[in-house]
Order: sequence, then C-alpha cells, then structure tokens
Amino acid sequence: MATKRLARQLGIIRRLSKTSLSDQSRDRPKLRQLFSYLIVIDFESTCWNDNRKCYTQEIIEFPAVLLNTSNGEMESEFHAYVQPQEHPILSEFCTELTGITQNQVDEGVPLRICLSQFSKWIQKLQTEKNIIFSSSHSSGAASEGQLCAFVTWSDWDLGVCLHYECKRKQLRKPAILNSWIDLRATYKVWMIPGILLALLGG
Repeated sequence: MATKRLARQLGIIRRLSKTSLSDQSRDRPKLRQLFSYLIVIDFESTCWNDNRKCYTQEIIEFPAVLLNTSNGEMESEFHAYVQPQEHPILSEFCTELTGITQNQVDEGVPLRICLSQFSKWIQKLQTEKNIIFSSSHSSGAASEGQLCAFVTWSDWDLGVCLHYECKRKQLRKPAILNSWIDLRATYKVWMIPGILLALLGG
C-alpha cells in the first residue's frame, strides 16, 4: 500500500535494533514528541496523461495508517477503494500510474460511504486509544488524551482533492480533516538547510 511505503520513506516507520536505539539515546538529547500518534494519508485519484483541465479528479483509493510515534509501529489502518462518479471509467494512464484496476473501483464504495466508514474508524481509535486531535482541544487539554495529527505529503490530498470533491458532490467533509501537517513543507524547512550546510562544509 502506498501509504505504508510513504511512511517508511519519510522515516516515520522505523525498524531499529537495540544497539542503534542505545547509540541514538547516547548521542543526542531526548526531544519531547508533541504527538503521540500520527495518521498518514495518501490518496490516489483519477488522472489522465493529456492534462485535461475540464476533468476533475476524484479519489479512487482512500488509505490511512495510524502510527505510534514512541516506537514507530503501525497500530491500525483504514483502506477503501472508491467509485468515481463523475468519470467512472479509469483511463489507461491512471491504471498504469496507480496500479488500481477498473474492477477494484467498480467494487468500491461511493465517497460518501467511504467518509462514513473512515469516521467510524476514527471514532473507534478515539475510544480505544483515547486519541484527540489538535483542532479539537485547547492548549492545556493534551493531558486528557493522546494527541494525534494527520500528515500528508503536500496539501493536495486534504486541501485540494478531498476539499473540492466534497464541494462538488455536496458532501460533508469530516471537520477533523481540516487540519493536517504538510510533511513536504516541513521537510523543506528543516532538512534542506541542513543538507545545504553539509554540502557547503558548514
């Protein structure tokens, strides 16, 4: 699944030996992690190779994984194939790029049902793991639950694709999906300057 692969590539999921863990703790001070959990989301959507501006993208795969930040373990996952309604036939380019077949989306669910299933998954996590989201608590309330944030690679998934599809289809987007961490932007802010300094011998 692309979401697990993205999480591994970004270094969120790590498999460390006991030796490397002890080396790390010796070499650098412990940083307090603000979030106890992260939910990584990475949609796949309809697409065409001729950049048709008149075609609007629809989500065809809705995956999410819950990661425990204290140990890097994936503790839960949500996955659904979604039926595109506006352009129900996938382009050949889309199938080749995403690996998602026409049969998979035909057997999927409409976005409305997918969002309902996703909301139930979130509610279950909130009950079982006492998860709260930064958008729904005051600064002093973190002690009342395990703070969690959504993370994506760019603002496209939640800020563009889901946002506009919900508007077009008059669907209510879950309010918790109005707030997320853009890992691409975070990477640019924190990693690029360090890489440049290393290259320049600083």
